[in-house]
Amino acid sequence: MSALSSTQPPTAVAAGARGGGKRSAKRVLPGFRLTLGYTVLYLSLIVLIPLSALFFKTFTLSWEQFVTAVTSPRVLASYRLTFGASLFAAVVNLVFGLLLAWVLVRYRFPGKKIVDALVDLPFALPTAVAGISLTALLAGNGWIGQYLEPMGIKLAFTPAGVVIALIFIGLPFVVRTVQPVLEDAEKELEEAATSLGATRLQIFTRVILPAITPALLTGFAMAFARAIGEYGSVIFIAGNMPMISEITPLIIIGKLEQYDYAGATAVAVVMLVLSFILLLVINALQAWQRRNAGAPA
Repeated sequence: MSALSSTQPPTAVAAGARGGGKRSAKRVLPGFRLTLGYTVLYLSLIVLIPLSALFFKTFTLSWEQFVTAVTSPRVLASYRLTFGASLFAAVVNLVFGLLLAWVLVRYRFPGKKIVDALVDLPFALPTAVAGISLTALLAGNGWIGQYLEPMGIKLAFTPAGVVIALIFIGLPFVVRTVQPVLEDAEKELEEAATSLGATRLQIFTRVILPAITPALLTGFAMAFARAIGEYGSVIFIAGNMPMISEITPLIIIGKLEQYDYAGATAVAVVMLVLSFILLLVINALQAWQRRNAGAPA
């Protein structure tokens, strides 16, 4: 009888197991609802509320005033320069950032740590200092510009100078995004491809490149987004000539100095929407690439 009384029904055992499972499932950190609440609150304070204020200020304009503010010839020229130079600089950084990351990961050479540290210099350097330094180098009386201008090559105070400044500040984004992916890449796959007779070009295009493409696209998107909003390093080397070398952030600053707050927010809204669309396209390409990479051959 004692043995029978000590036994518990299966349902009681199962209930006790479930109860113990619930007790063991407790976490030290807050649960999903609390962390989600903090996340939404933080994003609202830092991102959503400022952006909504930007739109609300723009809504004080009529449709005709909005169109006039964002489609004037001077503003359209600044759009072309800002987005065109940012796109070109991001493409250049995509190529040379990959090359630099490859060298830092795959080779050993004297001064490698110094080169690796110099990659982060645009992160730490104030943008105004970067702009002044580039201008001192590339201006007509600069260290490099004094030799280029007699040959008809003028970089400072031209759109070319804007591109150079954007390349300078955007390079670390690509390098630091691709570098850890290259370090974690499985070299056994490359060795297996070599043993099967693949050439170096085939190994790079069919083994390495598909693995690092998401990181490349992420670095490209970050460099592009950073270049669109760049101001400090560009105004010194651009020359800021209307219709020629004037960037959109300078247009916004000019409208603010003229107390045209609604016009400034209207131009800013156009930049925000275009940037969001471009980043959305890039993220869609990343997702498509990941799906294709995970699909069976």
